[in-house]
Amino acid sequence: MYRFLIFGNSGSGKSTLAKKLGQDLHIPILDLDTIVWEQNQIAIRRNHENVSNDLRDFLANNNSWVIEGCYSTLIKIALELATEIYFLNPGIDKCLENNRHRPWEPHKFKSPQEQAETFEFLNSWIQQYTERDDEFGYSSHCAIFEKFQGKKHEIRE
Repeated sequence: MYRFLIFGNSGSGKSTLAKKLGQDLHIPILDLDTIVWEQNQIAIRRNHENVSNDLRDFLANNNSWVIEGCYSTLIKIALELATEIYFLNPGIDKCLENNRHRPWEPHKFKSPQEQAETFEFLNSWIQQYTERDDEFGYSSHCAIFEKFQGKKHEIRE
């Protein structure tokens, strides 16, 4: 049984690592953005209770999984079931570089052009990672990493 949680800043490589683990081990992957955002609306959040219920349904219906995202409130729900966690923390410059080379994410955006329209916003978001004092920020992710008592990795490269 594999239950991986992957979290970190936007552009840190969460999706890339999740895809690799999911494909190598033939287990389902949940990108938290897919349950957090309203259908066909970029960065418009759904009701937290509905999102939490969707996450709990995913957890209940899958023995093994990979979950990736930056939402600490949701990560905490899955944390007690996780067998291993990855805190991706390569630094702001690497996250910005990865954002410049981000492939089209068709599960989030209708077209590459629509995704490209979010580039400047996402760059600004990435740069604020260590300053944010919310569920998406560095301090929140550090607290999750420190609290977890199981197998854990902080990846800085």
